[in-house]
Amino acid sequence: QVQLVESGGGLVQPGGSLRLSCAASRIIWSIYVMGWYRQTPGKQREMVATFRSDGEINYADSVKGRFTISRDRTRTRVYLQMNDLKPEDTAVYYCNLRGDRDVWGQGTQVAVSS
Repeated sequence: QVQLVESGGGLVQPGGSLRLSCAASRIIWSIYVMGWYRQTPGKQREMVATFRSDGEINYADSVKGRFTISRDRTRTRVYLQMNDLKPEDTAVYYCNLRGDRDVWGQGTQVAVSS
């Protein structure tokens, strides 16, 4: 069974930075996408940034230029460096691994407030 463990959320002031980490217990697919989504109350979960197994990266327009997704050498960990955070970035951030099915992490709260 594949499990995802996230860390790195917290409270930060506008303009600040946070780094999220996600570790997969194992990856059983040769073609997959691993990345970050976020959700606020009453809204649908939205894609933030994803890293495909072939190296393709995608960002939501709202975070381009501020957030950077990366992965480690083993490709079982992804990171989300979030800079110049804004109050509208406040959400629960979920790590996702998508092969022939979706695997989700437990979520980590990011709050941007002065």
